[in-house]
Amino acid sequence: MISSNDKHVLRELGKRIAEIAALPVQQETVALWKALNGLRPERPMVTIDQVPWHEMDVDGELVLRAQDPFWRAVESQLRRTLYGWTHMRVDMVVDSWIDIPMKIDGAHLGIQAVEDRAVLDPNNDVVGHYYIDQLQTEDDLEKIRMPVVTLDEEATALREAQAHEIFDGILDVRMDGIVPMFAVWDRIVEWHGVEASLLDLVDRPAFIHKMMARITDAYLAMLDQLEAQGLLGRPQSLIHCTGAYTDELPAPGYDPACPRSKDVWTAGMAQIFASVSPRMHQAFDLDYANRWYERFGLVYYGCCEPLHAKLDIVRKIPNLRKISMSPWVDVEKGAERIGRDFVFSRKPSPAFLAVDAFDGDAVAADLAETLQACARHGTPVELILKDISTVRYEPQRLWRWADIAMRLVNDAAA
Repeated sequence: MISSNDKHVLRELGKRIAEIAALPVQQETVALWKALNGLRPERPMVTIDQVPWHEMDVDGELVLRAQDPFWRAVESQLRRTLYGWTHMRVDMVVDSWIDIPMKIDGAHLGIQAVEDRAVLDPNNDVVGHYYIDQLQTEDDLEKIRMPVVTLDEEATALREAQAHEIFDGILDVRMDGIVPMFAVWDRIVEWHGVEASLLDLVDRPAFIHKMMARITDAYLAMLDQLEAQGLLGRPQSLIHCTGAYTDELPAPGYDPACPRSKDVWTAGMAQIFASVSPRMHQAFDLDYANRWYERFGLVYYGCCEPLHAKLDIVRKIPNLRKISMSPWVDVEKGAERIGRDFVFSRKPSPAFLAVDAFDGDAVAADLAETLQACARHGTPVELILKDISTVRYEPQRLWRWADIAMRLVNDAAA
């Protein structure tokens, strides 16, 4: 049984969400996202992701009051949505439903990171990692297991029943599955270590190829099981860190009870490959990853790795629609080479929020450089502020960044 306190807390938050979701501006913003994602943008779009929430509370807006751990996590998401809408709305959309995750077991490869951590702020989940190498030999590759995906039907049914008890008459309840990304190099450095992973590209390429083949087969086996059991997620509102609204998905023949990979977006990246050549990037990432991407409806590729010099190989990714342009790219070259073919998913530097004194003029100049370069080349563009480690416990910095960004993108559309 869900407690009366938890039910009351969540219903009241749900009512506030529902009021906002009913505003006409939500569908107006959805239309703007669809235009961008369809490569016919009306203006640049803006999102904020990966916020240092431990620094953001104002007047108790983020204080949690539910007791049950699962519903406390749902409460946290609702409060963060309301906070974002109030203080740093940018181009967020508040939907009229709530996604409740199914309890799905086994969607992993059976190996976990072993690491030492360096912690500067105990309240911050952004920490330093030193990963211990667990994949030193070919025999060690046996630690990477083929997934066996199952649905915990009892736990899922309980979540669904409680969700309806809480939100019926307020928000639609959607039981949602998993849409995994293909970020296998993020996992490899956790299991094998950063230095060993890079050195083995040169010293033991056959070993890395065996590792990538095994991991790719495992990921595809997991995807097959998710599809076959109806455990794949539905068409998304967000993909990785940006709006996913599109008229192109789901694909014809879509069944909400059993989504297929071609009905949804996926995302992928190879962040550690910032320091490798395009040829190595192709051989050790994309030659494997493309087996994954060809299964999906649309693809968002990249994260923090600078991709402006690798667009010849990136643009060949099946079903590609968005390309990450990290703080380390050459903006002009990136815009010129992307042209009108894909969305330039610009990641402005979050360092502007971490300096001793916030400088709004510097933020505006940084964002304007991207907007102007994309305007010159007719390139669809979005601004995605993410990886925000700190705002120096001054949440107003992020609010100001949001105001500056929205002023600039609206000026660009004028």
